[in-house]
Amino acid sequence: MIVPSIDLMGGKTVQLVGGRELALEAGDPAPIADRFAVAGEIAVIDLDAALGRGSNAELIRPLLAGASCRVGGGIRDVRTAVSWLDAGAARVILGTAATPEVLRELPRERVIAALDADGGEVVVKGWRERTGRGIVERIGELREHVSGFLVTFVEREGRMQGTDLELARAVIAAAGPARVTIAGGVTTAEDIAELDALGAAAQVGMALYTGRLELADAVAAPLRSDRADGLWPTVVTDERGVALGLAYSSRESLREAVRRRRGVYHSRSRGGLWVKGESSGATQELLRVDLDCDRDALRFTVRQAGGGFCHTGSRTCWGTARGLDALESKLARIAAEGADAGSPSYTARLLREEGLLGAKLAEEARELAEALQRGDAGDIAHEAADLLYFALAGLAKAGVPLAEVERVLDRRALRVTRRGGDAKASVRS
Repeated sequence: MIVPSIDLMGGKTVQLVGGRELALEAGDPAPIADRFAVAGEIAVIDLDAALGRGSNAELIRPLLAGASCRVGGGIRDVRTAVSWLDAGAARVILGTAATPEVLRELPRERVIAALDADGGEVVVKGWRERTGRGIVERIGELREHVSGFLVTFVEREGRMQGTDLELARAVIAAAGPARVTIAGGVTTAEDIAELDALGAAAQVGMALYTGRLELADAVAAPLRSDRADGLWPTVVTDERGVALGLAYSSRESLREAVRRRRGVYHSRSRGGLWVKGESSGATQELLRVDLDCDRDALRFTVRQAGGGFCHTGSRTCWGTARGLDALESKLARIAAEGADAGSPSYTARLLREEGLLGAKLAEEARELAEALQRGDAGDIAHEAADLLYFALAGLAKAGVPLAEVERVLDRRALRVTRRGGDAKASVRS
């Protein structure tokens, strides 16, 4: 598994050698985060904050809305850590502040301890001060308080000379159930595959920025296949996780898919690349690639356009959509057609008549509240279905997909600080 890294200094994406020497500037982090997001979680490190000479927080916050990010650099107290978690960081990375006293105040599953090692010895203060403590010893002291460790081999950082597998093996053993991410020197797909086989992720920066390592090759590095043709079964899902169909990927098709951010697969019938929708118009925007636990299958999360995934025109290869998925598609189609005045459809009327939708939403919300008071399960389901229909009609009218609502809910679920949630006075009355 790869964790692409975005290091920020002076308002720009940078890469340093040995934590000190500026090797390259890559500019605005936003397009970089968009490119890296296809591989999964991204590490975003504020080097200025880590060194106590500024902050890149305003650059980082927008990234959290579009990518799953672990955020580090300058997080030295509980308040700052919680503020990043509330802002939508998947995890926070704590360095010198990773003490049992601080860590006990944070949700363990959302915290990574960053430890920097030079020759196996922990170093601090921008890698300039040696502590006399061994990295394995320090991990043993913290592993009960964190979900993972980010261990950087300082002497290899930015030099693209390969990583230290023997030390990585010792670190992984010391971490126990905590997940380990290794940074420093990771350069090739082979490095990533070897670390993955040991049970660690690889945080990669310089090799990706310089083009020494292709992002797709980094993603594919841990994959294996038990098929004679070497292909990887690829489950294709939409943004909401609904399975659209099954395809197959090769190393070549995966490279093209990641490079073009499209649904590109291996055609078993034609023996070459198959770009979904190239002739039908039912194209796919590739959002993310995930490996399964056995590293022998892929999941493509895509944004499907056109009629659907299946060659029959159906949205899925298992027939027509059902439930909210089917209702959303139908409402979106009616909204796209303009809900003309001549249509006998109630939905068309709902979308075109000013004020009707708002009134129905208020009415159905009240009826659901009354059904909940009565406690009859069938009645509750009926009223909830009515409310969901009108809510989805509102989304269709505004052009907001249900997947975007789910993204908002997912971001809210990342908050640590909870609101009271009391009803507003006008609602109570």
